[in-house]
Amino acid sequence: MIELEDVAYNYGGGELLSEITLRLQPGSFHFLTGPSGAGKTTLLKLCYGALMPTAGHVRLFERDLREMERDDIAMVRRRIGVVHQDCQFLDHLSVSDNIALPLMVAGRDLLAEGANLKELTGWVGLNERAQALPPELSGGERQRAALARAVIMSPDVVLADEPTGNIDWEMSQRLMRLLVELNRMGKTIMIATHDIALIRAAKSHVQARVLRISNRRLQLAGADL
Repeated sequence: MIELEDVAYNYGGGELLSEITLRLQPGSFHFLTGPSGAGKTTLLKLCYGALMPTAGHVRLFERDLREMERDDIAMVRRRIGVVHQDCQFLDHLSVSDNIALPLMVAGRDLLAEGANLKELTGWVGLNERAQALPPELSGGERQRAALARAVIMSPDVVLADEPTGNIDWEMSQRLMRLLVELNRMGKTIMIATHDIALIRAAKSHVQARVLRISNRRLQLAGADL
């Protein structure tokens, strides 16, 4: 589904990532770890075509990123849901309207999608907050709204960048349960996180590979995680 082959990426005159080879298979679950500044966010951006590699090849659903036009990349991205670290919303729109934004951009009929939108809002536990404005939400509510927005188009792959970084342990586990449930529905999941305790807790519920960026390269983390 997403494949990186001998990928490198230079940033600010130096090499941030080098010789990265990764294949995200359908239905797989990956954790991506590494210290701050190691390149976790950069690697995720390479995985959804937001960055072009300095060297090597990125293939999105069997298409080489270098050979794709901007419109082609935009269409492919509809198959990839992204939960960004900073969770940006349009503050003048309700939670429900923010979740529905990808449908609007894709030109979908919002009236026809109403039942699905309500079901998804309920799935992330935000039905009672559907008409609230983003500034009124707690950190955990914002993260769940971001997850709902990322999956509203029913993507094949979900990439989450430190989705539990600014919320408490209980809410982190709740969000992780939602991601595990998505994986059981057949979605491919990759989560960038530095929270080793969360990874250990999640591995009791899902078969996951743990990857670590170290010295610019991607490694399979040890069995102690």
